[in-house]
Amino acid sequence: MRFRYLIDRTSKVVVLVFALLALVILAAIAAYNLKAALPAFRQAGVLHMLFGTEWSLTNKEFGLLPMILGSLMVTAGALIFAVPLGVACAILLAEVAPTRVRQFLRPAVDLLAGIPSVVFGLVGLVIIVPFIRDFGGPGYSLAAGIIVLTVMILPTIVSISEDSIRAVPKSYREGALALGATQWQTIWRVLLPSARSGIMASVVLGMGRAIGEAMAMIMVLGNSPVIPKSLLSPASTMAGTIAADAPEASGVQRSALFAISVVLFLLIIIINGIALVILRRGSRAQNVC
Repeated sequence: MRFRYLIDRTSKVVVLVFALLALVILAAIAAYNLKAALPAFRQAGVLHMLFGTEWSLTNKEFGLLPMILGSLMVTAGALIFAVPLGVACAILLAEVAPTRVRQFLRPAVDLLAGIPSVVFGLVGLVIIVPFIRDFGGPGYSLAAGIIVLTVMILPTIVSISEDSIRAVPKSYREGALALGATQWQTIWRVLLPSARSGIMASVVLGMGRAIGEAMAMIMVLGNSPVIPKSLLSPASTMAGTIAADAPEASGVQRSALFAISVVLFLLIIIINGIALVILRRGSRAQNVC
C-alpha cells in the first residue's frame, strides 16, 4: 500500500517537473529572442518597426507592417477555406461515410498531414503559380499562398474535428433521433455544439501552423516586402522573411530578424487568447441555454 502511494506521489512530482520545464523552456526562448531584438528596437524604434512599410537590410530600414499584414491575410484566407472544408470532411468521416469509404479517406488525410511543407511549396510553384499567371496575374501572389496553405492546414482541422465529433456520447445522438430529429438536425444542433471545443482547438492549431509556415510561402508568395493590394499581389510573411534573410544577416540586420520573431511570438499569443475567450463565451452561452 505504501509502495503504491509512493508511486502515485512520485508520478505527480514528475509530471509537475516536466510541465514546469516546458514553461521554463518557453520563457527562455522568449527572453533570448527579446534580448537579441533589442538593438533593432533601439535603433529603429518600436513604433517605426511595427508601422513602417519599407524593409531593406541594405538601407537598414526595418518596417514590419508588410510582413505582418501578409501573414495575417494569408492565414485568414486559408482559414476561410479550410475551416468549412475541414469540418465538413470531419462530419463525413465521423457520421455519414460508410465504413469502407472511411477506411480509405482517413489514412489519406493522415498521409496528407505528413507531407513536408517544401513539397506543398514545390507543387504550388509548378502548378498553382503558372495557373494564376495564365489568368493575367503575376503568379507569385497572395492567392497562391492561400491555396497552398489551405491544403496544408486541412488535415489538422479534419483529424482533430473528427475525433471531437466521435467523442460526443452516443446517448446524445440516440436522444436527438428519438425526439424525431433527422440525421442532419442531429449533426447541426447536437453534435457540432457538443464538439465545439475540439473543433475550435483544431482551428487554433491550424492557424498556428499557417501563421508560422515559412518554406512553402517563400516559394509561392514571391517574398516581396510590400503591402498586398489584392489577392493577385505578391507578398511576404514574417516567418518567410526570417527564413529568407537569415543566412545573409549580421549585426543590427540579424537583430531585426529577431524582432520579427518577437512580433510573431506576441501575435500568436494574442490570436490564441482571442480564440480562447471566444470559446469560453460560447461555452457559457451554451450552458445558459
